[in-house]
Amino acid sequence: MKRELSSKQVDELLNTLKTRFEKNENRHKGIDWIDVHAKLKANGKKMWSLNEMEKTGGEPDVVFFDKKAHEYIFYDCSPESPQGRRSFCYDHDALESRKENKPKNSAVNMAEEMGIELLTEQEYRELQKIGKFDLKTSSWVKTPSEIRKLKGAIFCDFRYNTVFVYHNGAESYYAARGFRGSLRV
Repeated sequence: MKRELSSKQVDELLNTLKTRFEKNENRHKGIDWIDVHAKLKANGKKMWSLNEMEKTGGEPDVVFFDKKAHEYIFYDCSPESPQGRRSFCYDHDALESRKENKPKNSAVNMAEEMGIELLTEQEYRELQKIGKFDLKTSSWVKTPSEIRKLKGAIFCDFRYNTVFVYHNGAESYYAARGFRGSLRV
């Protein structure tokens, strides 16, 4: 799989990201687009991953700057779980365990293919501090190994002004459940 964007695709993505950045200043106070732009231009593989986030409906945006690592952190900021990443079970083992009615992919597999990380429960909670997301959908989040060993997985949503964390069998999948990712650039 080619993991490079054409110069036209790069320009289109940068324009989309800049427009979103300027429209949602509350998500990244104290961060300057010029600095983000320079960092993005120097990271072609990360641009490819951001484009995958965009193509699948994630609406990625800068939400934090890690001063120690000198990295900008993008999260999927689509109002609902990204449309192009729904109806997936949790991971490869769960996908393989299904004998019938297998989903097309798993959240963990697709995140790896895209070069992004599933949000953790803590990151999901941080996301909810900058907006209201998943009011009608839910999103798989990185599941602790102790839960996964018991064939479970966790997901979150936002209802009644509260983040709810739930569990399900990792092999389950639903039309209204997808996953949100993060990318460090």
